[in-house]
This record gives sequence, structure tokens and C-alpha cells, in this order.
Amino acid sequence: MPPTEAQWNRALDYLRAAQGLLITAGAGMGVDSGLPDFRGKEGLWKAYPALRQARLDFKRIAQPEAFDRWPALAWGFYGHRLSMYRRAVPHAGFGILLRWAERLPHGAFVFTSNVDGQFQRAGFDPDRILECHGSLHWMQCHAHCRSRIWPADGFEPDVDPHTCRLRSPLPLCPDCGALARPNVLMFNDLDWEMARMVAQRDRLNAWLESVGGDRLAVIELGAGQAIPSVRHFSLRTGHPILRINVRDSAISPRWGVGLEGTALQTLRWLDARI
Repeated sequence: MPPTEAQWNRALDYLRAAQGLLITAGAGMGVDSGLPDFRGKEGLWKAYPALRQARLDFKRIAQPEAFDRWPALAWGFYGHRLSMYRRAVPHAGFGILLRWAERLPHGAFVFTSNVDGQFQRAGFDPDRILECHGSLHWMQCHAHCRSRIWPADGFEPDVDPHTCRLRSPLPLCPDCGALARPNVLMFNDLDWEMARMVAQRDRLNAWLESVGGDRLAVIELGAGQAIPSVRHFSLRTGHPILRINVRDSAISPRWGVGLEGTALQTLRWLDARI
């Protein structure tokens, strides 16, 4: 149901008292930029009808085994997403968060499960972003020959829209020539190269230490419960949470306040009153 006046006022109180923002974001943050969140089989199959025909749900196509069994299909799925993320324009809500952060002593740090790179494209400092599931803009060796990753900048995927298969050459590891894969954490994934994420985590911990006892507002945007990485992190911080979610905004008053709505519409409402 729509937020009550008391909920709006409590959210504004959190923001006005904050000396820094900890932005925690899930897939719902990108919906207003035109990006799919793949909620359930129908959401995935609407975006990729060829996967419906193959009866492949998100968990089956988004795991390392898919690159062994159907490499052209797996890279068709991820290649199309990479192209989509490169084209996407971050919605105005990103700019609102940036403006708020610029006025605060500690600025902002982003913790996101999204692999789309939208916070970087929107102008957030890359050194203040933790991508807990990696980024589709980076690759690693599928054969796990070395513990290194490289940018996906030189990869321009050509994907057949009817079959969801990659038509251009498969990307290969520059070290051993084996198939490359995205540097993202997949399901049943034991070989994800996480050094980049670990470095991001170290920077986040250093930032939190620099904040000390000052008050942060945790703004959680579009983070669901199916893969609750973001929600768990938000709760662990111990700071008040402003949970924005179009479907599942409920949160105990002990931890914060929930506002039902999309990221963009809710941030605009708050920005007009803060």
C-alpha cells in the first residue's frame, strides 16, 4: 500500500540527520532505466523468448555449466545483456542520490548486487562502489587458468535475437586460448575470480571505519528476497534503513522504514521535500 505520511516523514528525518549515504541496490534499481529484473521465469522468458523454447530458466542459463553445454547460447544471453547495459542511460534517480551525497561530509558508498555498471555510468566514484556479484563489464578464463580478469571493452557481441545465440566469435582467454566467461558470480559457481570484489570490499570497510560513529542513512533500492545479498548487508550495518521497493518494502520499525514504490518515483518525491 502507498506510504503513510508518518512513513514519509520518518524517511525524511533519516536523510536530514545523515552525514553520509550507504546506497544498497538490487535489480529493481535498474528497472526505471529500462533494464529487466528477470523476476521469475516469465520475466526472463519475456526478455528472451528463445530460452522459453529451450525451457531454460535463470538458474540454468546463469551458471558456469551453461558455458560447457551451450557456449553460444550462454554468451548470447550474457552478450545481449552486456550490449543492453552499454546502451542504457541511468535514470534520474541516480543523479538525485549523487546530489544528496555531494552535500554530506562522508559522501556516499554504493553496495550493489547489480552487474550492469550503471552506478559508474551515472557518475559515482568507481572507488566507492562494491559490486558483490561482480560486473559483466569484466571477463575471466572459463578454464580457470590464472587468477586474473580483464575488461570486456574489446568484445562486441552480435546476438541472433530469435535464437539468443552468439553469432560473432566466442571470446577467448588471452593467456591460454580457452573460452572466456563473464566475471560475475553465477549459480553453482566455484571458480568466480573475486579479487576485484575483495579490493572493493576493503575500500568499503576503510570508508566505514572513517565514518566512525557518525550517522549514516542506508538507502536500499529494489533489493528482493530471492537472492538476499543486499538485504542482509543493509541489516548488518546497524544504521537506519530506508527501504524502497515496489513489491516488498516491509521492514521492522526497529531497523528502519519501508516505502512502496519504484526507485525513481520515490527518490523524486523525497528530493522535492528534503
